[in-house]
Amino acid sequence: MPKSDRNPLVHGSNLEQKENHRTKYRDVDSKKYLSEIRTEYDNWRSANLELVGPTSTPTDQDDAIIATRVELLSKYKDFLNQQHYAEKFDSRSNLHSSVLEEFLYYLFKDLVRDFGENALIGKSHTFKDIFFVPPKYSEMLKRPYARIEKKDHDFVIGATIQVSFEAATPPEKDENPGEILLLLKRNQKITLKLQLQETLKRTFSIFQLLQLNVRHI
Repeated sequence: MPKSDRNPLVHGSNLEQKENHRTKYRDVDSKKYLSEIRTEYDNWRSANLELVGPTSTPTDQDDAIIATRVELLSKYKDFLNQQHYAEKFDSRSNLHSSVLEEFLYYLFKDLVRDFGENALIGKSHTFKDIFFVPPKYSEMLKRPYARIEKKDHDFVIGATIQVSFEAATPPEKDENPGEILLLLKRNQKITLKLQLQETLKRTFSIFQLLQLNVRHI
């Protein structure tokens, strides 16, 4: 599992929160249902974690692996969609909706792992926009007063990026040749673009295999 402070097993986490809630779900039926769901969930999770693939390298087993994951998902969803569970844990509890989020983790976990242990997968927020809001222009010459706007997502495949901003000397007054800096940035952009294209291409191919195997989710 990639290193992260976020738990990608969001459905399991949702279930655990219900099991440990101090005030809600303490009645006899809730405890009974949660115990039954826990047993089926543990089986579903274990089966998915034991499966390996698809990875970043296409193989002849990809279709069979995805078909098995879809079959496991369908079986677990059919169990969870029983009327008495649906009535006890409605849509506001996110118990049912979080199943698909966790399935996406199982589907892409081995692909993402191939790109490095720090790759980000699962529920997260992403960069949306950046603003500079100094109290007055003179203050912006000292520091940028940057504000980042983020957007929450149920599932992402990405990377954690740390940046810092500081007020800088105008390019025409900088002793460092701008052309050299620009060339380095251009090469970095090309490398990053190729890596992203490779990842997106492999992700798309996995989704195509998934569409061929989906019966009902």
